[in-house]
Amino acid sequence: MPEEKFHIGLVQMSCALDPNQNLAKAEWKIREAAARGAQIVCLQELFRSQYFCREENADLFALAEEIPGPSTAFLGKLARELGVVIIASLFEKRAAGLYHNTAAILGTDGKIEGLYRKMHIPDDPLYFEKYYFTPGDLGFSNFDTPFGRLGVLVCWDQWYPEAARISALGGANILFYPTAIGWHPAEKEEYGAAQLDAWRTIQRSHAIANGIYVAAVNRVGYEGPPEHGLEFFGSSFVADPFGQIVAQASTDKEEILVVECDPRRSDEVRRNWPFLRDRRIDAYAPIVSRWLGK
Repeated sequence: MPEEKFHIGLVQMSCALDPNQNLAKAEWKIREAAARGAQIVCLQELFRSQYFCREENADLFALAEEIPGPSTAFLGKLARELGVVIIASLFEKRAAGLYHNTAAILGTDGKIEGLYRKMHIPDDPLYFEKYYFTPGDLGFSNFDTPFGRLGVLVCWDQWYPEAARISALGGANILFYPTAIGWHPAEKEEYGAAQLDAWRTIQRSHAIANGIYVAAVNRVGYEGPPEHGLEFFGSSFVADPFGQIVAQASTDKEEILVVECDPRRSDEVRRNWPFLRDRRIDAYAPIVSRWLGK
């Protein structure tokens, strides 16, 4: 595990209907993050468009693009110019009729260092992702960069401790979660605070259980019609290897978080809280079963 400190940047922004407008905004925010010292910059889930999965509409497949494609070419050139790593969540068209929710990792040389295809695909009111996305088939991979070894997961993946554990066991220094999550207008008053707290808590628990940094980057803004849209609640944050929140954005403003991460903090935490040492790997076979009851 590298011992050098590194700096990450999280870009929390709102999205317009025009994908090119969102790409231009992302560029300038990446530039700002790099100017503030960020070496790894992570964009939110599906940053090039509004969150189109609020409805099932075949016309919206036109938003998808191939990887490599125009977005990775543009961001790769930017990564090379700035000498940073960029994590970009994209709507991937893999083949005719085959689409993924994919994070591309662009290295400091501008090349694609790897892809992560979202493994867990939700299907809930206003989150109709199963209509659009095939579950990922690349597994839970890590990616080596000049600044550290990254684990990249996407949104709904953040609720699954198995995904975080596998990434951590692969030697990741930090887990990134590009995200698009918000409140249903009718539920916000009654459940909104608890939903946000649950979202933050589950990811902090991954940091604690695995002794690594966790960075979650969400979008902000209201998208959709007044009664059938989503209010994305931002709150992008970074938790240290003991789950302490070291930086957090607001629920309603565009922000850039730049945070220093020290791999030695993982070493310190793991020495004092040796969860990896005490794992009973001989007893965990049942975890691969769907259910253990009748």
